[in-house]
Amino acid sequence: MTFTTEAAPAVDAPAAAPLLDADFYGFQNLLAPHEQESVLAVREFMEREVRPIADDYWDRAECPVHLFQPFAQLGTMGAAWEETSTRPTSAVHRGWIGMELARVDSSFCTFVGVSSGLAMTSIAVGGSPEQRAQWLPKLADGSHIGAFGLTEPFAGSDTARGLRTTATRHGDTWILNGAKRWIGNATFADVVVIWAKDTADDQVKGFLVRKGTPGFTATKIERKQSLRIVQNADIILENVEIAEADRLQRINGFRDLAEVLRITRDGVSWQSLGTMIGAYEAALRYVGEREQFGRPIASFQLVQDKMATAVANITAGFGMCMRVSQMADEGNQRDEHAALAKSFVTTRMRETVALCREVLGGNGITLDHGVARYFADAEAVYTFEGTKDMNQLIVGRSITGQSAFV
Repeated sequence: MTFTTEAAPAVDAPAAAPLLDADFYGFQNLLAPHEQESVLAVREFMEREVRPIADDYWDRAECPVHLFQPFAQLGTMGAAWEETSTRPTSAVHRGWIGMELARVDSSFCTFVGVSSGLAMTSIAVGGSPEQRAQWLPKLADGSHIGAFGLTEPFAGSDTARGLRTTATRHGDTWILNGAKRWIGNATFADVVVIWAKDTADDQVKGFLVRKGTPGFTATKIERKQSLRIVQNADIILENVEIAEADRLQRINGFRDLAEVLRITRDGVSWQSLGTMIGAYEAALRYVGEREQFGRPIASFQLVQDKMATAVANITAGFGMCMRVSQMADEGNQRDEHAALAKSFVTTRMRETVALCREVLGGNGITLDHGVARYFADAEAVYTFEGTKDMNQLIVGRSITGQSAFV
């Protein structure tokens, strides 16, 4: 997850971030000194700017859009791409940044990640040099916000075959028609990457739809009980005219789209890790303060068993996330590697947030004690960018050589 063209202010010596309580094996020490400096800057921003308002914004289902550009000035968005990178960085570092966001608020992580991950990666992977130069710096410095329009009302897991949004070419113009659902940031994004099937060759194409384009309507989905800060939308496309210059020039089919999803799937694993760390930290504070039978409940055997299980899940998640991102840096990460990490870490996250909610008893279902928001948000993170079942089948196809997809 990452963004800006402006480097962080120079300091005399890198400031090493203190280890998190949940980083039981000290994985953070594997980051380079300048990456630890970046991590500390992000951690301080999240604690100062986001944590104090997260519960209130979550409760009201509103998004602190005003924090997007200040966050971008930390220089982490777009760190993967040559047009917007400010210093050498690794996939591990970029994943760690996403973890730090989710550790404080998984919604903010999603808000940032949709623009800096899915939207920017679509343009970086599928765009021409001119499109990359036009859009990546704007998205990286926070002056523009992006969205990613793939999921549809009737096509979630079955996007390869079930995509119904169409694109029909007439000279140098494309006409888009269809609908999208669950599209984060779409109600206020400056550009939405819309994926549609070309009616001429039945291949998936990508299009850059600018804010205010006639025929494009985005309506906020109400009554969500997970990731409430994220402004998900239903999108309607009615004879939307898009110039050929705004078609992603290097996207020629679903295989190219799948590459975007593979690159960004790592981010969901790191986000899951951050979500369970946030719940664990809140639970750890609570069990040290809450007294029953004349002593802190942290001294009870059953509470310690739950907390030990939580930290074990977190430690396993760290190992999986670190290694799959190292493989990305080495250039040998494949679909099944990213799929295994997403499936495993999100599953461990679901168990961990439930354990953390459990040790709080009835207090675990209110926003007042810091766990309920993570508990609710975990459900969305568990599902998006490929359900556990779909990712398990990707792994199963790799290890057996047989496809179990319908």
